[in-house]
Amino acid sequence: MKYISSNKNAFIKEVKSLKNRKYREAKNMYFIEGIRFVQEALKENIKPYKIFISEKLEGVKGGKEILKTINEKKLDYFVLPHKLFKEISDTDNPQGILAQIEMKKYSLEEMVNENNFLVVLDAIQDPGNMGTIIRTADAAGATGVVLSEGCVDVYNPKVLRSTMGSVFHVPIYNSKDILKDLKYFKEKKIMICASHLEGETAYFNLENVDNVAIVIGNEARGIRDDIKDISDVLVKIPMKGRAESLNASIAAGLLIFEIMRKRI
Repeated sequence: MKYISSNKNAFIKEVKSLKNRKYREAKNMYFIEGIRFVQEALKENIKPYKIFISEKLEGVKGGKEILKTINEKKLDYFVLPHKLFKEISDTDNPQGILAQIEMKKYSLEEMVNENNFLVVLDAIQDPGNMGTIIRTADAAGATGVVLSEGCVDVYNPKVLRSTMGSVFHVPIYNSKDILKDLKYFKEKKIMICASHLEGETAYFNLENVDNVAIVIGNEARGIRDDIKDISDVLVKIPMKGRAESLNASIAAGLLIFEIMRKRI
């Protein structure tokens, strides 16, 4: 345990900088915050690069327990005055624990196996949608999540909070060329199934989902035309009301769990 009292400290400056996407990518680091989130990381045997703790942590529900876990694992940590901790926090009312973690990166080849259930996100930009879809994919047993160019950063603090720890459970791949990668999936006999308002197949009539990649499009414009053109199946979610479309995370949830149901 070490004590930090100044915001001029190099470690404090670094964790503040991790709020910036370019800095995160350059350092291959990100941070998670909150008792439950850090506990989940430790449960998955992820060893934080650094841990920062507020002097008030022990007074928060679950604070003593997480501190006990950290000590049992013999992990080093820095203690900060709560005022200083609030400077590095990304929440209005921080619980008092933050962990700096190294990004785990996967290759495209690592995303493919014999019975694929991939969730592909095409330029999803809302952090809440992104995090919720990752959490849903995890809950349904998806084998991986693929993010296209133009997606919100998966290591954005708001995205991470929305995943509720699922970011540690499901492999996530950041594509540099989604069209090329989808063609690679097709070569591996993975069916590309894209959600589209003009789809001819209702999602509950989808068949042959033992090896599938489902594509969810951007909140405003849906999937790109070039992705539409190479998709094997375009599926739609029938609607009886007057709404023209569903929220991206709701649509994703319906499709993901229908595929899960058919794979059981």
